[in-house]
Amino acid sequence: MKARFFYWLKIYLGFSSKESRGFVLLIPVLLFLVLSTSVLKEIRNANAEDFHIQYLATLDSLQASGVVLVGSPNPVFNPQDTIITKSNTKQLDNLNRIPFAEADSVTLQIVPGIGQSTASRIVKFRESLGGLHSKSQLTEVYGLKPETIEAIWEYFDFSPGIFRKIRINQLEVDELGKHPYFSYAEAKVLVAYRKQHGDYQSSEDFLKIRIFKQEWIDKISPYLDFQ
Repeated sequence: MKARFFYWLKIYLGFSSKESRGFVLLIPVLLFLVLSTSVLKEIRNANAEDFHIQYLATLDSLQASGVVLVGSPNPVFNPQDTIITKSNTKQLDNLNRIPFAEADSVTLQIVPGIGQSTASRIVKFRESLGGLHSKSQLTEVYGLKPETIEAIWEYFDFSPGIFRKIRINQLEVDELGKHPYFSYAEAKVLVAYRKQHGDYQSSEDFLKIRIFKQEWIDKISPYLDFQ
């Protein structure tokens, strides 16, 4: 019987004698894996069924004791439950409101929803711009949710303040391109136009470069110094 089985493996599957012996040893392992998977599945199903029966029995005992069971109209998990929309009033009473411009990556973490990495991104964004002139600019910070931005103003006072302006008539391409609102290509065009036509007198001069949109010019205007 064994010889005939090996012969069959050699003729139909091309197994050598060594491969045939290895295959025979492998068969029990494969059977064990198949059977164990089925057994584990049955055990899990049995446990789940037992738990469900116990759960129903608990509900029945509660109802028998006079407890009125009410189903929730909401889903079991509501993502909004993880969002803190209102800050603790008592906590706010213990804090001094300081200007947002003075907040560092440590003090910003007092705001619900802001951790160390988010606080660092906010500070880096503010400092690289040279200050903020509008609250809405925080929407440009990656990963900062609208409800978190709202919460920031419960802890910090905002007043427009740009502490570093762009000397548009003096900076060269590399320096100008370091500002978050200027790409290298935009800086290259602005510097080339300035060298060809002379110093800019106001942001309206940028409209003469027809590739620039009014929205972008309005965005960068608060940061420009034409002296």
